[in-house]
Amino acid sequence: MARKSPTILQEELYPPSAETLRADFSRNELDDARLIDLDVDEESPFLRGQKRVSARRNTLPKRTASRLLWACGAAAILCVAAIVFGALYHYGERSWRFRVESSDNIEITGMDNVSRAQIMEVMGADIGRNIFFVPLTQQKTQLEQIPWVESASVMRFVPNRLKVEIHERTPVAFARVGQRISLIDAGGTLMELPRNHKYSFPVILGMNPGEPLSTRSPRMKAYNDLVRALDSGGARYSQDLSEVDLTDLDDLKVRVNDPAGDVVVELGSSDYLKRYKTYVSHVREWRQQFQKLESVNLRYDNQVIVNPDMEGRPRQAALSNAAAKAAVAAGVKTAALITRVGPHEKALPKPAFELSPKKLDPKAATKKTAPKVRSKKAAANTDKSAAKKSTIKAGAKSKAGAGMTRASAQKAEGKKPAAAALPATAIPKPSPAIAKQQAATPN
Repeated sequence: MARKSPTILQEELYPPSAETLRADFSRNELDDARLIDLDVDEESPFLRGQKRVSARRNTLPKRTASRLLWACGAAAILCVAAIVFGALYHYGERSWRFRVESSDNIEITGMDNVSRAQIMEVMGADIGRNIFFVPLTQQKTQLEQIPWVESASVMRFVPNRLKVEIHERTPVAFARVGQRISLIDAGGTLMELPRNHKYSFPVILGMNPGEPLSTRSPRMKAYNDLVRALDSGGARYSQDLSEVDLTDLDDLKVRVNDPAGDVVVELGSSDYLKRYKTYVSHVREWRQQFQKLESVNLRYDNQVIVNPDMEGRPRQAALSNAAAKAAVAAGVKTAALITRVGPHEKALPKPAFELSPKKLDPKAATKKTAPKVRSKKAAANTDKSAAKKSTIKAGAKSKAGAGMTRASAQKAEGKKPAAAALPATAIPKPSPAIAKQQAATPN
């Protein structure tokens, strides 16, 4: 058998010399230095970059810490502001500097018809009160309850001054309510008569004491429409009126303040200007043809009733002497202060005639007949004389008769009221009811 022999390396057979060992040692040191330089100075481009991790030095994030600081600062500021406000409130509540000492500290503007005494009845409770505790809204509401005050405002000024601004109502007419006459605005609010002012308004009839404002509002709307219509086009017919009766809104009645005698004119509920112009253009003719002109009914189209029956009109209560004097001082016309309807007043006959549309507009008729004026001049004169004679005969018969009125005759016959025609150049034709009445009346 062959004997196993151990393997012997060359290094064991030939051990290195000292110079070889020195050379190997120096080589190893050089390689280690290169490796150290590579690790420190350079980083391999093929290695993945490592993320640097910052070391946490605080338990809370910076954002949370800043928020906490801001919250603490705001809380401190609020605490200081609350303390300051409390101190100022206590000072303002207790200090005498902020008290309204007298009426001299209350300034009032806008007064024309409202007296200072009326304002101080409301604002007098604030004298001696701290200015910061004056109830401005409550005082404003109480001031607007004064009839003459339409709106008011109350303001406070530091240290101890109040200012009141008043806006007064604008009157549009006088109103006769019971035994007194007051001013009234466009909405229906009644005001006391002023002492130092005069107005040129008509007196409104038909207002009742104690009625609500909602009842007066539609009547005042009808009155405003009437005045607006009569004053349209610069006519200013409303200045001739002394009374306006709003009892029946379907038939507005106005009393015209005429120097020859006041006349009640019924205008209906529309076409006020057209119907009033009819009255203005024919009133002289009516005064010449009738002994006494008291009233004219123009509410029907193309019809006129002279001196209609006014028995259904309510009688107004007589004014007291003090109320009459105050009304005259305020500018109420004398014609509106006289109570004319008496319980035993004798009624006048009510003549009624037809009125054609051509005769309502005399200007249009004159234009159409302009070429034939000369040929019919004599006929017009004869017609006028005949009209006067017939009027005198009718008046004589009515005086000699038993005093039977047209209203009673029509009521007995069951007929409606006829209309009146008053042409300037034609003989008036009586209605069938008047003709029968005149025939039945003994001469």
